[in-house]
Amino acid sequence: MLTITQALVDQIVAHARKDHPDEACGVVAGPAGSDRPERFIPMLNAAMSPTFYEFDSGDLLRLYRDMDDRDEEPVVIYHSHTATEAYPSRTDISYANEPGAHYVLVSTADTDGAVPFQFRSFRIVEGQVTEEDVEIVEAY
Repeated sequence: MLTITQALVDQIVAHARKDHPDEACGVVAGPAGSDRPERFIPMLNAAMSPTFYEFDSGDLLRLYRDMDDRDEEPVVIYHSHTATEAYPSRTDISYANEPGAHYVLVSTADTDGAVPFQFRSFRIVEGQVTEEDVEIVEAY
């Protein structure tokens, strides 16, 4: 199960809305070994595409060095889908290389505001996708 604060959910959804119609992407880091997302890190989608996301390799290297210096790890890796449901695509699955991370997807396909955006979390390990419950809390 992913336990995450409402404030972090709001930041992820706001980033997805801001970057729409392109996919948004980023990381929420947390203390190594804690499984507790704490530090919101929006990233640039280097692909600048409505159907694909890609972290800039230089930005990603800086991020991992920074997390290492802070004794953090990527607890959540998130991105948005702009025209489809919040479920990992084959490409998403092939690029998932953090078996300990929660892969969060937000769908911004419904932009008329009639219903909330989909916010779902998955574990992706060796190509196997498992959806998990999300518990949204006010604080840890």
